[in-house]
Amino acid sequence: MTPHSGTFGSAGERLLQNHLGSAERAAGFYGRQVQPQLTPQMREFIRQQNMVFISTADAGGECDASFRAGPPGFVVDLDQRTLTYPEYRGNGVLASAGNVTENPHMGLLFIDFTHHHIGLHVNGRALLRTDEEQRRTYPRLPVDTAPGRRPDLWVHLVVEEAYVHCSKHIPHLEPAQRPRLSPDSRPKDAEYFVAPRPPAPPSQAPVPVPARHYGHGG
Repeated sequence: MTPHSGTFGSAGERLLQNHLGSAERAAGFYGRQVQPQLTPQMREFIRQQNMVFISTADAGGECDASFRAGPPGFVVDLDQRTLTYPEYRGNGVLASAGNVTENPHMGLLFIDFTHHHIGLHVNGRALLRTDEEQRRTYPRLPVDTAPGRRPDLWVHLVVEEAYVHCSKHIPHLEPAQRPRLSPDSRPKDAEYFVAPRPPAPPSQAPVPVPARHYGHGG
């Protein structure tokens, strides 16, 4: 990775850096860590990830955070300046995609929780393309990123900056099979945060166990 001459950081960032005395440290970070395109190491990292956190905002700046997951490489690096990932039919709200139609700015955050405990921020300008349109332009797109499902849309992101998220405080997670819960062990997704739940049974105080006294034999 080599330093570059690009200018990064918002006016608000620089105002706070000057106020808190971190401008010199921030300048070092901008100069070495923030890249105007994806490095080969970043592209390889993205190919290995099976989840990403995304941020969007509408024309008025109202924000939305969301999450996408799939098999490793479901976010496809088309080249050093371009990423794309599929959008499937969900709850029909289309909050993130709807924001993109008003405001193209999008942020992605990839985090490796299991091996190197490192993160990657990718910010850029997004647009929406139909599945047919995207495959016509990029015929090598994966076909079965979600078995049995066909994307309604593809989010196409032109990268403007990419930089590391340090490993400090990233928790370690062990990959495991998702446990199968019985249908009555939890509310359905659509009811999880809105439907009333029966009160939990009162907890019973533990029965005290009498201490055992050991005498001396005589």
